[in-house]
Amino acid sequence: MTARPSSVVLMSSGLDSAVLLVHEAAHYEVRPVYVRCGLAWEAAELRMLSRLVAAPAMRDHLQPLTVVDLPMHDLYPPEHWAMTGRPPAYDTPDSDVYLMGRNITLLAKAGLVAARAEARRIALGLLAGNAFPDATPAFFTAMAEALSRGLAHALTVAAPFAALRKPQVIELGARLGVPFELTLSCLNPVTDAHCGRCSKCRERREAFAEAGVWDPSTYAQPAP
Repeated sequence: MTARPSSVVLMSSGLDSAVLLVHEAAHYEVRPVYVRCGLAWEAAELRMLSRLVAAPAMRDHLQPLTVVDLPMHDLYPPEHWAMTGRPPAYDTPDSDVYLMGRNITLLAKAGLVAARAEARRIALGLLAGNAFPDATPAFFTAMAEALSRGLAHALTVAAPFAALRKPQVIELGARLGVPFELTLSCLNPVTDAHCGRCSKCRERREAFAEAGVWDPSTYAQPAP
């Protein structure tokens, strides 16, 4: 039997990467990778992600979760919202939670993991409407070329959901049987629950409502 090609999937514990993981596993042997940068929400995110990848619906063609470290304390000052866990308000635009160079740093680390694992593909859960400079097709093409040259290992960087909005991803995840109750999309989680008051919680609530899919999330507080 021909071996399946490998795909490194950049993971958070959020909806988009959870659906992407199952979607990729239909075609590839998947290695989920989490890059730990020292941000305020990561401990809760990693706890949820460990439960997510162990769920029966997620096990097929899945390698163990790889966690790598890339500390960002020297670039984000101690008072930065991503370090303090005090994100911008509920109704703020995406631009208020932009982390400069986020995809550059994540892909650099994932590229090394992929090269060591002899994987040729890195996938991430970028969605439609992302206007940040490190989320364009031109950037991903350039980053794939740089990684391929610098590692002497041919790599592609894929964003399979780049034409989809979050409600469409939720609809796809429901069809694929993704356990949404084991996902966390929050900038200030309370234990392992969503805070209910950050912009990511707002996006999550609105997307489930628009998709017409039941939201199994636990929110510590109601919407403001």
